[in-house]
Amino acid sequence: MSFGEPFFGLCRSSGGGGPNGTIEMARLSLAERSRIALVAAKRSQRTVAARLQFSPFMRWRFGSASLGHLLIVPQNLRNADPSFWPELKMGHMGLAGTVAPLRDRSPLEIRPSTDAWARALHGFGWLRHLEATGEEEAREMARRLTVEWTIRQSSGGGIAWEPAVLGRRVISWLSHANFLLDGADLKTYDAITRSLGSQIVRLSACWRDGPDGYPRMTALTALVLAELCVAGHERQLDAIERVFSAEIERQILDDGGHVSRNPAVLVEMLLDLLPARQCFAARSRRPPPALLQALADMVAFLRYMRLGDGRLARFNGVSVASPAGLATVLAYDDRLGTPHSSAPESGYVHLARGATVMIADAGGAPPFEFAGEAHAGCLSFEMSVGSRLLFVNGGAPAPADAEWRGRARATASHNTLCLAETSSAKLVRHLRLESLIGGPPIRGPQHVRSHVDDLSGDLVWKASHDGYLERFGLLHFRQIRLSASGGCVEGEDRLAGASGPLRLRSDVPFAVHFHLHPKVTCRQGPEEGTADVVTPEGQIWRFAADGAALAIEESTYFSDSSGPRRALQFVLRGTTFGETEVRWRIELRA
Repeated sequence: MSFGEPFFGLCRSSGGGGPNGTIEMARLSLAERSRIALVAAKRSQRTVAARLQFSPFMRWRFGSASLGHLLIVPQNLRNADPSFWPELKMGHMGLAGTVAPLRDRSPLEIRPSTDAWARALHGFGWLRHLEATGEEEAREMARRLTVEWTIRQSSGGGIAWEPAVLGRRVISWLSHANFLLDGADLKTYDAITRSLGSQIVRLSACWRDGPDGYPRMTALTALVLAELCVAGHERQLDAIERVFSAEIERQILDDGGHVSRNPAVLVEMLLDLLPARQCFAARSRRPPPALLQALADMVAFLRYMRLGDGRLARFNGVSVASPAGLATVLAYDDRLGTPHSSAPESGYVHLARGATVMIADAGGAPPFEFAGEAHAGCLSFEMSVGSRLLFVNGGAPAPADAEWRGRARATASHNTLCLAETSSAKLVRHLRLESLIGGPPIRGPQHVRSHVDDLSGDLVWKASHDGYLERFGLLHFRQIRLSASGGCVEGEDRLAGASGPLRLRSDVPFAVHFHLHPKVTCRQGPEEGTADVVTPEGQIWRFAADGAALAIEESTYFSDSSGPRRALQFVLRGTTFGETEVRWRIELRA
């Protein structure tokens, strides 16, 4: 496997499987075409409404573009990077996982290497890195770049004016207003405040035009913060609160998960929503009930989705771990979020006994509008013992490694069964839809069943999905039993027909994947069909299987800060004629 030639994970057509468990492309049904047309129509309506709202005839409704004065400044909860300022002084600017050489030029005049880098630049989240230095030189640099931005971007077009980027910039300028404005000369002060006022007016009109999900939530949160922080904006606040509350209720499920099924989205949302709650209190205004309920539910869900190392399990778009952000939102108010006992709306299962924690994906694909980053990992699991990760999914690559995204989303990159080297979900390739949501969504499985029993202290999870039913006539059944001590995991993967015995016309190959974290290693066991997992601390877990041939193969761990890393995996390979059962066991040896 060459890291110089990444495999994108997109196969030829829905008629046949691609290599390495890649995701097939789905033929669109009439219902799906209608759904896509509806999504596109709603987006077009929002775009027209945004342009109308920002027209000279309607713009007056949002108040004057003159900023007035700030009543409060939101707290910034995002951690600063101490290396950012030294690198910037050396002529390098690192954003969104990519370092851009400036070569004595302003970062605002170079050509961005990626759209993600450009969005991070124009979002001004990097102001926190400069403020954290405490150096006057860093403050002067921040002011100079901010004023330069007001000049270069006065025309108001391109990536810099996407609603989510605009919203992030408004949040950043508000949060770092004291850093930018205290002690500034009158010309600098006027340039920044005049631009910020105009941006808030623009945001009031265009937030509707943002893509569904987290981008639109960012724009709306920025608008709420602006209305709370800037004097004279109170008359718009009631209306914005109603829209803000409705969007929270639409995106946050009853168990606290996000409708996209990506747990990491909640961390980013909380880093903005917690300061928003604080701003409501500072203005002696009761926060919307929807916000208060969502905060408690979101924090509880994040606690539910943590493995023993304290980080989020890698499902449906969770990328390079950000322990600082997660730790911040969980520690912000320890009264929030008693961990859930289950998360049925989000489709995740949490099993814990002794020092062992297992988290499994027991859900289908999100709605099209939110599925642009979802993975085909149904019935996959991750497992930690103490603070050590043993079995992990590949996770999502960082923005700088976007070429690996297709392969990372495939079923074969998850700890579950892959049939005929195809994924349990299909890609929906539709250029208009992809442009609306930022990537190709996935479809399926349609029906996922899951429940957990406590049997004398042992936890038994039973689940099934129909992701392979349409193509092969088979259902995947999985059962995992975690012993009361946490020292033994017994699993069973079964393929069977939906309505009784089934005999396929020809045997179909299958593979059950068990990806190891890069920091643990493995070796052949003393007996055939066994292998040992060895942790850096010397702990040994014996893996044994029956019903398929056990092989140790290479794997790729995508969600590492240094980029995709080589790892190892156990793979149970065999063929099915229509009825197959594979049993496996993971047991602590020393």
